[in-house]
Amino acid sequence: MVMASGAAGDPSFWKHEWPETDFSNTTVPNWVEIMSGGPPKDGIPALSDPQFIWVHEETRIGDREPIVAIEIAGEIPRAYPIRYLMWHEIVNDSVAERPIAVTFCPLCNSAITFDRTVKGRVLTFGVSGKLRNSDMVMYDRETQSWWQQAMGQGIVGEMTGVTLTTLPTWMESWAQFKARNPNGLVMAEPAYNRDYGRNPYVSYDSSARPFLYSGENPPHGVAPLVRVVRVADRAWPLTRLASVGRVTEAGVTITWQEGQASALDKANIGQGKEVGSIRVKDSAGHDVPHDVMFAFAFHAFWPDGQWMLEP
Repeated sequence: MVMASGAAGDPSFWKHEWPETDFSNTTVPNWVEIMSGGPPKDGIPALSDPQFIWVHEETRIGDREPIVAIEIAGEIPRAYPIRYLMWHEIVNDSVAERPIAVTFCPLCNSAITFDRTVKGRVLTFGVSGKLRNSDMVMYDRETQSWWQQAMGQGIVGEMTGVTLTTLPTWMESWAQFKARNPNGLVMAEPAYNRDYGRNPYVSYDSSARPFLYSGENPPHGVAPLVRVVRVADRAWPLTRLASVGRVTEAGVTITWQEGQASALDKANIGQGKEVGSIRVKDSAGHDVPHDVMFAFAFHAFWPDGQWMLEP
């Protein structure tokens, strides 16, 4: 998304584009929070029913490039490369007969996987073209409701107030996924004319201010575009985790391992600066749902959240 314009102070601004959306049902306190990122509805095309190839067949992806890893017991592990999510932002898929949506908001660095089943109904997600606090607003094709990607919550329409179930997936490098899952699967390159592997947001994560964000900066002197590991309403700065490698606090153990490039630094994703890979596990050793997002987004959506700074 490269252009922007503000919304009017009431939802009538959007009704011509969204005639089936119930704007009377919403948790958005002020409609000026909703902005156009430039592309219209589905201008960024979400993917459905992606194709996969075996890990050993993949030759395009650089070893340091980030992927979203999904490992479900009894199923072949799958990798969803950020080089594709950068241009599509949502992949509607099914794993172990469980409908899922793998999502990535480049402007927040937020990669979250959701269960698409809501109240016994399977939803299919698309990209609305709208932003709120610089975060992607998704929509579902079945009810035309709007969803806040960072929170997995319905914010406009029939599904307002509904929270999606978040699955324990994580970002890591292609090399790390391959080493652990030599017999795994990786999403094949989509049949779209896109410059896959290129980052359209060069040097974004070195910016002083986020794109299309007018909210407060994070507290405690944390820079807006510092990455934080969010678990529920707590955030651990990645700078702290990278300096110690392992932290056990608040019922979770977070480990940091070098080897993953930033997708939002160099023009070539695989040449980005080192950001490292995170795993979050509970006391029983099970993977915990989490996100690695920019600090400004955590503060915007969890203003009362807990900052896990130096002990």
